Amino acid sequence: MMKTKTIACFLGLALLISCVPERKLEETKTKLTTCETNLADLKKSSMENEAKLAQLTEQATNNEKVIRALKMDTTHNGSSLRNLVSKYDKLDQLNGQLMDRLNKLMSGAEKDNAKLSGELQMTTEQLLKKQDELKQLEVALNKQKADLDNLNVELKKREARVNELQDILKKKDQAAADLRKKLSDALVGFENKGLTITQRNGKVYVSLDESLLFASGKTNVEAKGVEALKNVANVLEQNPDINVMVEGHTDDVAMKGSGEIKDNWDLSVMRATSVTKILLNSAKIEPERIISAGRGEFVPLDKGKTPEARKKNRRTEIILTPKLDELLKVLESN
Repeated sequence: MMKTKTIACFLGLALLISCVPERKLEETKTKLTTCETNLADLKKSSMENEAKLAQLTEQATNNEKVIRALKMDTTHNGSSLRNLVSKYDKLDQLNGQLMDRLNKLMSGAEKDNAKLSGELQMTTEQLLKKQDELKQLEVALNKQKADLDNLNVELKKREARVNELQDILKKKDQAAADLRKKLSDALVGFENKGLTITQRNGKVYVSLDESLLFASGKTNVEAKGVEALKNVANVLEQNPDINVMVEGHTDDVAMKGSGEIKDNWDLSVMRATSVTKILLNSAKIEPERIISAGRGEFVPLDKGKTPEARKKNRRTEIILTPKLDELLKVLESN
C-alpha cells in the first residue's frame, strides 16, 4: 500500500511539473516529504500506542480479578476501569479515522492538513490524559488491595483470638458442669430438702432455704445446715480454682429490731457471714476466694406477697464461679 501511494505521489508530481512553476514544485515536494514523515511518525506512534493499549488492557483484566474480591467500594473503580478501556477503544477507532483523513491530506489539501493536524494533536493529548487516568486508577487499586490484605491479616488474628476465647469459655462451662456434679454427689441427701443446685451463665448456684440453715430471725446456723455446708466446703477445698460468693436474702417483711439486728440488711449480711465462717472453718479454703454479701429483700425469687413466695425468698445462695485468669490474660493481650 505504501508503494502504491508513493507511485501515486510521483505521478502527481509529474503532472505538477508540467503545470506549475519550479518554485511551486519544490514547495509541493517539501510538503509531500513532510506528509510522508508525519505519516511514518504517526504509524510508529500508533503501533506504540497499540502496544501500550494491549499492555494496559491486560493490566486492567488482572485488576478486575482483584476487584471482584474487594468490597462494594472497589466495584465502582472496576466499573470505571471498564469505562476507560471502552473510551480508549473509541479513541483508537477515532485515530484510525484520522489516519484515513491523513491519506487524503497527501493529495495536497492544505486546509484539511491543518484541520487534521489539530485533531491529531487533540487526540494525542486525550490519549496521554487517559493513560494518566489509568495509571492513577492502578495506583488506587493497588492501595485498596494492600488495605484489603491488611484487613484480612487483622481479621485472621481476631478470629484466632475469638477461637481462643471460645475454648476458654468452653473449659469454664465444663468446669462448672463438673463442679455441679461433684456438689450433687456430695449433697445427695440434701437436694430437694431445702437445698437446690443449678447451673446458669457459667456459674453454679447452691441455694439453701432458711428452714435448712436458720431459725426465724436468727443468724446462727443449725446443725443440719452445718452438715450441708461442711460437704460444700470439702468440694471447695478440692477445687481451688473456684471463686465463691455467699449472698444472704430475706423476704420483704420489714424487720425492726433494737438489738444487733436492726433490719433486713443486717439479717442478710450476718447470715452470709455465718455461712462463710462455717465454710472456712470446715476445710482448707483461702479466705480471699470468698466474698460475703447481704442483699436484703431486694433480689427476690418470687415477687408475690404470699407466705409461699416469702418462704422461697428467705434463702442463702452460694455462687461458685470458675476463675477466668486465662480469659483475662487473653483480653489484656488485646
